[in-house]
Amino acid sequence: MPAVQWRRIPTVLQPDELMDKAFSAASKKANLVDDPDKYHRVRKQMLAMIQSSCDVLETTLKKWVSRWPSLDQLSPFDAALIDAAVGRDPFKQNLGGVQWAANQINRMSREGQSRMAKHRSIEEFHDRRRHVYGRCASILDQIGPQLAWLNDARNIMRRFPTIDPLDPCIVVAGAPNVGKSALISALSSGEPEVNAYPFTTKRLHVGHFEHRRRIYQMVDTPGLLDRPMVERNDIEMQAIAALENVGSIAVYLMDPSESGGNPMHTQENLLSEVTNMLGDTPVLVVDGKMDLLGLTEDDSVNPDSGHIAISATEGWGLEALKAILIEKIGADNIDDPLELPDGWHRKNRPE
Repeated sequence: MPAVQWRRIPTVLQPDELMDKAFSAASKKANLVDDPDKYHRVRKQMLAMIQSSCDVLETTLKKWVSRWPSLDQLSPFDAALIDAAVGRDPFKQNLGGVQWAANQINRMSREGQSRMAKHRSIEEFHDRRRHVYGRCASILDQIGPQLAWLNDARNIMRRFPTIDPLDPCIVVAGAPNVGKSALISALSSGEPEVNAYPFTTKRLHVGHFEHRRRIYQMVDTPGLLDRPMVERNDIEMQAIAALENVGSIAVYLMDPSESGGNPMHTQENLLSEVTNMLGDTPVLVVDGKMDLLGLTEDDSVNPDSGHIAISATEGWGLEALKAILIEKIGADNIDDPLELPDGWHRKNRPE
């Protein structure tokens, strides 16, 4: 399934804005009608205005439905994000209301054009057009709350990270302030993307690095707090969704210096919970901020814990960590020398 481009979700107009858009298109269409006979000219104009206005409304509403993500086609991670941020059921119900309105307007257009054929006076032509306009406005007013909800949801969802399910993903977890964002920035080949999580000022960092033409994604999680699952808030549940659904491997970052304010016993308790939660997903424990404990770039392992030792701020231990991650993920392991691994990025041969 392709990655969701959250920023491309279209803006949702409100009922009066939609009607203005439809009226404008209908007026332009009517001005194109040319018939020397007033009776036939007005009849053609009113027909054109009904058809054009309803087409604009129906097409716009259906475009929103089609361009919004389909829950049935989302990755578990993206579906979990929607559920945590705006709710799956409201998402379905409000999009369903828009689809209902599009169907009603289609029916109103066909009915209006059919009845126009039975009218015999210019005044009846105008009345029929006004009647269709009024019914369309009434239908849009009925879904006004749905349109407002969708517009608010769009503003939240467009800040979601785009995670490609076809590429390996390294989820970086750990207690708050242990250096997760600094690690992603240090390992990334470019400037990491920074996304706002809904309902909070916290930021989600998504970085990438490339190895043998394959993109490796790195995503941090908001600081998971060491407390029971039932006490976690929506933001923490999103972090858990990331851990459960997108990680090819999880890096659990420890701060042995405790400079971030998290005692080691708290970090170790959280590590136990994360490991149990992930099940079959491998967890690589890494000790960061090792420069604060007096280690140097010659120390690849923390002698006290036996964990991989790094310092994101000083830049040492990072290449070794990257190599270990690539090896453990094994995305490019070749079982059949005649076939490339799944998801291999092919480059077009020059002409």
